[in-house]
Amino acid sequence: MALKIKNISKNFGGISALSDVTFSINQGEIYGLIGPNGAGKTTMFNVITNMYAPTSGEITFLDQSITGIKPYKITEKGICRTFQNIRLFQQMTALENVMVGGHSRSSGGVFRSVFRPKSQRVEEETIRANAVELLNLVGLSQHHHMLAENLAYGQQRRLEIARAMASNPKLLLLDEPAAGMNETETESLFDLIKQVQMRGITTLIIEHDMPLVMKLCDRITVLNFGKKLAEGTPQEIQNNQEVIEAYLGSEESDDIA
Repeated sequence: MALKIKNISKNFGGISALSDVTFSINQGEIYGLIGPNGAGKTTMFNVITNMYAPTSGEITFLDQSITGIKPYKITEKGICRTFQNIRLFQQMTALENVMVGGHSRSSGGVFRSVFRPKSQRVEEETIRANAVELLNLVGLSQHHHMLAENLAYGQQRRLEIARAMASNPKLLLLDEPAAGMNETETESLFDLIKQVQMRGITTLIIEHDMPLVMKLCDRITVLNFGKKLAEGTPQEIQNNQEVIEAYLGSEESDDIA
């Protein structure tokens, strides 16, 4: 089991953003987390990475509890994420942005960074080579030295994924990676996430593009008003009347197919 969410609740004052949510993700799966705006999806990502401490419940990653541990420790354990709103270093190049992800897992400290012993130089070259390989993977091989702010929107989305992968994650959390993408870019994203899966990386994805979710994900959990509404395979979710009515509205049921 890669990730187990057990009875997670998150309250903000008198508002319940998540209420007793439970689901689990197998290693190597592409798992979807869907629901209307305000359903609690991004809050769940923030709880998993402990940007928000859960009010109650437990999170287990690779059979170890990670409930309440510091965010940087969660990254060290192999969980990394992208964000709903792009958070790149806009004045840095694409290559530098991805190398930042590698540096998050490096062993360099102040002494090694200042005096640059051979071990530091070797590690830096390894991080650079890995960043170049990841830029090739996400289709940005021709844009290594372009500033992030000068990349097209879809390219910036893919750059975020490359940066997240540079930290060598075992679990990748993608928050609406297809947002704002055209059909061609979305198809490219589908291929990219499948390549990530082939590398043995488990993926948890929040996404509103239902055709992409249904084609991409092995299993799906649906949230509504902070509660789990349904869980199952794409076909089971497509045929779930509660999901159709709560998420899409009965007159829009064809859109989930």
